[in-house]
Amino acid sequence: MAFMVELGDTMVDSGDPVTHVSECLERVARVNGVRGAEIIVLPTALIITLPEGHESRTEVASTGRSRLRLDQVEAVFTGADAAERGEIGPRAALVDLRSARDLPPSFGPGVIVGGHAVIAMGLAIILAGRWTDIAVAAVLGAGVGLIKQLTARRRLAIQVFLPVLCAFLVAAAVALLGRTAVDPQLLPPILGALVTFIPGGLLTTAVIELATAQMISGASRLVYGTLQLVMLSLGIIAGLQLVGIPAVTFAETESTVIGAIAPWLGVLIFGIGVLLSYSGRPRSLGWMLLVLYVAFAGQVIGGLLFGSSLSAFVGAAVMTPVAVFVATQRTGPPTLVTFLPAFWLLVPGAIALVGVTQVMGDATVDGTSSILTAGVTIVSIALGVVLGLGVGDWVTRVFHRPVTI
Repeated sequence: MAFMVELGDTMVDSGDPVTHVSECLERVARVNGVRGAEIIVLPTALIITLPEGHESRTEVASTGRSRLRLDQVEAVFTGADAAERGEIGPRAALVDLRSARDLPPSFGPGVIVGGHAVIAMGLAIILAGRWTDIAVAAVLGAGVGLIKQLTARRRLAIQVFLPVLCAFLVAAAVALLGRTAVDPQLLPPILGALVTFIPGGLLTTAVIELATAQMISGASRLVYGTLQLVMLSLGIIAGLQLVGIPAVTFAETESTVIGAIAPWLGVLIFGIGVLLSYSGRPRSLGWMLLVLYVAFAGQVIGGLLFGSSLSAFVGAAVMTPVAVFVATQRTGPPTLVTFLPAFWLLVPGAIALVGVTQVMGDATVDGTSSILTAGVTIVSIALGVVLGLGVGDWVTRVFHRPVTI
């Protein structure tokens, strides 16, 4: 019971959909000879009932109180994988889980701050930013990373207000630079610097859970993700209005930095930034980049074949089985370690952020269109993941490894 409670808690903190957390816990119960376990997993609560003779024992635990880094996620799912196969017992697995929570970061604070700058650069390149935009995005991304490091152990009230504060500072800085000779575009630097706050993965997970009949979890995540978008939009609008540039100036541009190769280079930089800022293990970088490039290539091909609305569906459908396959390899990290960065790359929340900002400003029609586009994109990604998981399940049967996302 103690191991299952700890495992469920750490898996929820890792960002795993509750459907797969429940399936994993049920497999662990069966491999340890426990039949008829009743398990309810929510984003903030865990209820487990195990039969003991003619009676049952139930424990309730709160979950979702913290977020795990990529190195911690890898340690958690490596232990969970071994426990599901019965290679280690519950006592040893419980020790491993608690050790995973106590792991020191793979990189120091300075490298993590630099990683935020690299992520911002990568996304700015993918968004067809100019050299000036990339430089501004890098500086502002580093500033956001520094603020997050300084407030990491502060009170909950500060953590709640942090996205609004960062969005306000970033938007105001970009708007002020627009009055100088630097004159950056608005979209690439702002979205690049704030990408670590954009809840694209959270919103997509919500739709996956709704599609798999986890209505309470899916609805609560959807509301929470939408609230995060609104808070970011409030900060952006406040910063732009303070300087005097209206939110309606958000618009995509056709300028590129080094031609057609730029987005592919941006994916590489984005992947390196994710590894650094979320303390991934260096040995996972190659596998992470493989899944990122498969996701991006699938999105590009899907856009050519089916249009922009379904491009994310193709990207998610092809990258999910690849992430599952990577986990079956001897040196491959668990599925979630490569899956999450690819989630973030698809960035459906970025479109929604622009839409919410426009609706709260003056461009109501354009903003509504952007929100609808984001909604279609999120649903497309969720359906692509569900399809990819079906293919991934076949992959795991071939390679004798369970799906862990």
